[in-house]
Amino acid sequence: TEKMSKPFDYSKWDNIELSDDEDDVHPNIDRESWFRMKHRSRVEREEREEQDKKKIKEEMAAADLRMKEITKILSQVSTNDDDDDSDDDDDLEDTEGLKAEVAELEKANKARQAKLDDYEKNKKWNVDNICHVSEERTIINPNAAESKFTSTGYAAPDVDDVRDDKKDGKDSATAPVEKTEKVSEKEPEAQKAKPKPKKEKAAAPSAAPKKTVATVAPPKPTAPSAGPDRESTVMMSYHEFTLKHADLVERFMGIQSMDKSKEFLLLHGDVLLQENASNYLLLASLEDEMNGLHDKMRLVARQSQIISNIAELAKSLQSHPGNVVLPFFKRLEQKQFLDGFNEGVETFIDKIKKRAVVKKKEMDAERAAEAQAAGQEVDLSSVPKEERLGPGGLDPVEVFESLPLSMQEAFESREVDKLKEALMAMKPEEAEYHMKRCVDSGLWNEG
Repeated sequence: TEKMSKPFDYSKWDNIELSDDEDDVHPNIDRESWFRMKHRSRVEREEREEQDKKKIKEEMAAADLRMKEITKILSQVSTNDDDDDSDDDDDLEDTEGLKAEVAELEKANKARQAKLDDYEKNKKWNVDNICHVSEERTIINPNAAESKFTSTGYAAPDVDDVRDDKKDGKDSATAPVEKTEKVSEKEPEAQKAKPKPKKEKAAAPSAAPKKTVATVAPPKPTAPSAGPDRESTVMMSYHEFTLKHADLVERFMGIQSMDKSKEFLLLHGDVLLQENASNYLLLASLEDEMNGLHDKMRLVARQSQIISNIAELAKSLQSHPGNVVLPFFKRLEQKQFLDGFNEGVETFIDKIKKRAVVKKKEMDAERAAEAQAAGQEVDLSSVPKEERLGPGGLDPVEVFESLPLSMQEAFESREVDKLKEALMAMKPEEAEYHMKRCVDSGLWNEG
């Protein structure tokens, strides 16, 4: 059979001494006095042991020195005996006496060593001698004095991330963050679903077909936009943040459980508690409302308010927002705080709904202006009458419908020659009357 390996010897831990502050004091004895007395007794016992061991080692050293001297004398005596064959009883007695002394010294040293071994074997281990420092060094964090959160209570971006972006050549402009929300320049899905008017060839005059008007002008340059556009923060731009962390924020947006939201923030608070993350959630909730995704908007709005409330609490405590995640969710366990939070979420949702209506109108007006500037047709019937009036205060739709058929056909075909032919066929007074109305309504641009 295979021989079993020797088990680990745990006997060295049998002599661990309880700490001086263990709660084993009699109720009638003062606790602090008892602790001091135990500590003093232990220290005095260890000092006595150390003195005794020191004395024993000194005696052993002296005995070793004496044995070396005797060994040297015996060696000399042995050499002299080889040279002189005469028997001397006195020298013989001296030699025997020296040998006996060496034996006694060796026996005494063995006893002393046994006593030292006994001290070591029965040594009491305590907090002061159970371990020792094998290596000691001090590491200074060069970023220890830097603040890891902003004055608004949000977490500051990681410095290494910003440095990596600068190395990659990305723009890290340090413009201040704009506090008013901006919406993605992408056309919302609800707007994309609208039927677009038929495009017709543009002509030199800004003539309009029936209920439409077109003007010739150089197209307005527009920059492509990918997602919500925000000004950059002090250390990391919004664009850089979305490139790095958009997927993580999207995952947080879809969490419905408050407990899971807390766990997710504890794991990824260094990213989600940044101001750019709050801006991302704000814009996402606004865009969801504009696209008709009301249920999703409500969830994203709640997640946005979690981040905002944590930042406000951190700002009031002048602490890093990561330190107040647990206190914030602990507060929500109390009904009054939970009701206040839910009320704040509903107020925020109402603001999002109102802003979505206003933003839709702004985007429709901007789209119409861009289409008109690019020479595309605009359905004037969908524009309020007060907004479509021309420079002379006339409605282009009403003026167009009142024109003779030949002029209507000329405007629809957008051919200047046809318009000239239609005017030449009229009396001068009638032609002047119709052209003046076209100018006042914006159907014709002079010059």
